[in-house]
Amino acid sequence: MFEQLHANREAQLALGLVMGIAFGFFLQTGGVTDYDIIIGQLLFTDFTVVKVMLSAVLVGMIGVYLMKGKGLVRLHARTGSVGSTVVGGLIFGAGFAVLGYCPGTVAGAVGQGALDALFGGALGILLGTGIYAAIYPALQRRILGVGTFPSETVPAMLRVNPWMVIVPLAVLILALFWVLESLGL
Repeated sequence: MFEQLHANREAQLALGLVMGIAFGFFLQTGGVTDYDIIIGQLLFTDFTVVKVMLSAVLVGMIGVYLMKGKGLVRLHARTGSVGSTVVGGLIFGAGFAVLGYCPGTVAGAVGQGALDALFGGALGILLGTGIYAAIYPALQRRILGVGTFPSETVPAMLRVNPWMVIVPLAVLILALFWVLESLGL
C-alpha cells in the first residue's frame, strides 16, 4: 500500500493537502492558533501549547515506532549539529518573538482569518526563507556542520532499543500532564 502511495505523486499531494487541513483544524481546535494563548505560554500563565505539543510528541513517537516495528515505515532521520540547531533556534525564536506565532500556528491562524498572521507571518516566512536561501552557502561552510551529533536518534546514540527511551519519556510526559492539571495550568 505505501509503495503505491510513494509512487503516486498526485495521491501524495492530495494526502498532503488533506493532512495539512486536518493539522490546521486540530491546531485551531486545540487553541494554539490564538495569539493570547501563545503569549500566555510565553508568560508561563497558559500551558495549552505545551500540552498540545507534548501530546503530539507522545502520539508521534509511539505511532512511528509501532509502524516501524511492523515494517510499515522506515525512519529517514537526518544527522543534526549544534550549529544547525542554534541557527534554526535563533531564526525560529526571532520570528516567534516578533509575531507570537510559529510556522504551524501561522498557517492555522491564516486559515481562521487572522490578518496579522497573514501579513506578518506568511510574508515573514517567505522573506525569511529567501534570506536563508541567500546566505545558506556561507552558513553551510562555516556554521551548520559545527558540532555534528554522534547519532541520528537518541536510542541510536545510547545504543538501546527505542522502547527503552520511549517508555520512560512517555511516563515523564504523562507525569508532566498530571502536574500541570493538578496545578490548574
